[in-house]
Amino acid sequence: MEQRYSDLQACAITPTAPLVIVDVDEVLAQFMRGFGVFVARHGFELRVDRFALFQNLYRPGETEHLDLIAGKALFDDFFRDGADDLIPAIGAADALADLSTRAEVVILTNAPEHGRLARAKWLKTHGFDYPLIINSGPKGPPAAQLAARTSGRAVFIDDLLPQLESVAEKAPDVGRFQMVSDERLRPFAPSAPDRHVRIDEWPRLKAAIEERLFA
Repeated sequence: MEQRYSDLQACAITPTAPLVIVDVDEVLAQFMRGFGVFVARHGFELRVDRFALFQNLYRPGETEHLDLIAGKALFDDFFRDGADDLIPAIGAADALADLSTRAEVVILTNAPEHGRLARAKWLKTHGFDYPLIINSGPKGPPAAQLAARTSGRAVFIDDLLPQLESVAEKAPDVGRFQMVSDERLRPFAPSAPDRHVRIDEWPRLKAAIEERLFA
C-alpha cells in the first residue's frame, strides 16, 4: 500500500497542462486475449460469454466455470509470468503518443503489486512509457488528486462502469470515456452512455478526447 501511495505522490503534473488518465486492461492492452493464451498453456479455457473474468474460465469439456480460488491463482500467476502474452489495443500507442505532445498522460491501473515490474516493462516495450500508478480499489480518489494538480482539463478512460462511476463521484469535472478493446467483450460490457461516453476504437476515442481537452 505504501508503494501505491508513493506512486501517486511522486506523479508530477504540469500545473496548467491538460491531463489524460488512462487504464491498461482492455484500454491499452487486450487483457482477455492475453489471459486466454496464458490459461490455455496451463490446460484451461477462457470462453467469452459474459463480462466477467473468473466465471469465463473452464476446464476443457466442462460446463461449470472454475471456482474463485483456482481462478484467482491463475490471475496472480498471469500478472507475475504472463505479461508477454498481452498485445496492445489497436491504435492505442499512436493515439497516446500524439496526445502526449499536448497533454500529460498518466497510467492508472489496478494490478497486484507483485506484477508491477512485469507491467511496467510491458508498457515501456509497447510504447506506453508514461508515469505509472498501481492502484487498488476505486479510482475516483486518485483521479481526483491527479486532476487537482492542474488547472487544465482532464479526462479518464476505463473499461469498467464502477470505475467511471467512482470518478464521476469524486471528480465530476473530469471527462469520462468508456473503452472496451476486445470486440468479443463489447456486447456484454455494462455501460451508461448518458453518464459516460462509450467509444471502443482508439481513432474515434482520440478525436473525442481532443475535443474535450482542447476545444
